Amino acid sequence: MSSLAASSADAAPANPRSRVLLASLIGTTIEFYDFYVYATAAVLVFPHLFFPAGNETTALLASFAVFGAAMVARPLGAIFFGHLGDRRGRKVTLVGALLTMGIATFLIGLLPTYAMANWLAPALLVILRLAQGFALGGEWSGAALVATENAPKGKRAIFGTFPQLGAPVGFIIANGLFLIIAAMMPSDDPSRPSLAFLDWGWRIPFLFSIVMVAVGLWVRLSLVESSAFEKTVKTGQVKRLPLAAVFRSHWKELILGTFYMLATYVLFYLMTTFSLSYGRAAADAGVPGLGYSYNTFVLMMIVGVVFFGIFTLVSGPWADRWGRRRTLIWVTIAIALFGLVWVPMLAGGSFGVMAWLILGFSLMGMTFGPMGALLPELFPANVRYTGSGISYNVSSILGAAVAPFIAVALWSYGAGSPFWVGIYLTAMSVLTLIALLLGKETKDVDIEA
Repeated sequence: MSSLAASSADAAPANPRSRVLLASLIGTTIEFYDFYVYATAAVLVFPHLFFPAGNETTALLASFAVFGAAMVARPLGAIFFGHLGDRRGRKVTLVGALLTMGIATFLIGLLPTYAMANWLAPALLVILRLAQGFALGGEWSGAALVATENAPKGKRAIFGTFPQLGAPVGFIIANGLFLIIAAMMPSDDPSRPSLAFLDWGWRIPFLFSIVMVAVGLWVRLSLVESSAFEKTVKTGQVKRLPLAAVFRSHWKELILGTFYMLATYVLFYLMTTFSLSYGRAAADAGVPGLGYSYNTFVLMMIVGVVFFGIFTLVSGPWADRWGRRRTLIWVTIAIALFGLVWVPMLAGGSFGVMAWLILGFSLMGMTFGPMGALLPELFPANVRYTGSGISYNVSSILGAAVAPFIAVALWSYGAGSPFWVGIYLTAMSVLTLIALLLGKETKDVDIEA
């Protein structure tokens, strides 16, 4: 009887399911909140405050360049936190990543502007932006591992959607807060925030992040290690250098995982960052846009992001039933086709623009959701944190770091037409589709192996 009880105890999950889902969701929500706060400020505030006055397009590109710099730091964060996560455990690593991100975001809210400190202001902004990217490099893979390594059999993709759900939830909180502040500090010029907003209002979302970090730490400190990591420790399979092991034995999976994420990243940053620039640009500007006010377009984006969240959750059961690879092949084909219809959709007035946002964000949820299970499943437990983190974050350089910059350049090249931006999305989708066709299905792999 005691032997049976011991066996049952060993088989029981280390963490309650509700705690697993909450910990994976709340951490990525905070991380994506911090990232979206910066992304919104990169369009709305930083071109006015952190770069010399002059050409507006040049200032916007400079702001996006700083935005992209964080993507370069993300693989370094993936290596650093991946090493800790594969050697010391998921819990302590996730706490460290969350603290790094939260402190960097809070300090951005205290920075002097270019008018106050000259070139020191953008220099400090770059440093803190790099810290944000470094932290996010370790956050995602850890949160995905917490979800998938504690998931019941046959439900890993469903559990894996919860860290992914942090992206739309974080977007809504971050942009909703900016929207409230902007409404309380209205501007007479729809293309430019009010003086009060530029003076101090923009700092509130950055400073507020410290409250969210405190909540996230409280939840994550209650976790215990997953059975997959504990098994790795007990069997003596912990690698002294996980980075060397993953490059030596799993380089094919690294390459495939990187390209699996490419279309997802490009779509993600076109829909969240580029779209805000394009939507707010005046119709009669040098490089014309849609001419919406900030408040109006962000409200439209939030409606689209609701569909992002819905289809992130919907994609989990699909991926568990039909497989990750099969699901993503069809979704990636749909993304490629979506890139070809940007011009007719965006030329359809407010109805067309709203339909474009809903469709784009819905596809984003369908492609982003299964990644929470797919990338961790590519690697064995002793190098899983490192391998999934590197794939996810190297793809951020190929996709997200350059996407806003390329999109603005193509938008300018098209004299205000988004045609070439859509073609860029289609081309990146084709690369992802090739990777998926070359890869194998992972839904039946042993997560503890």
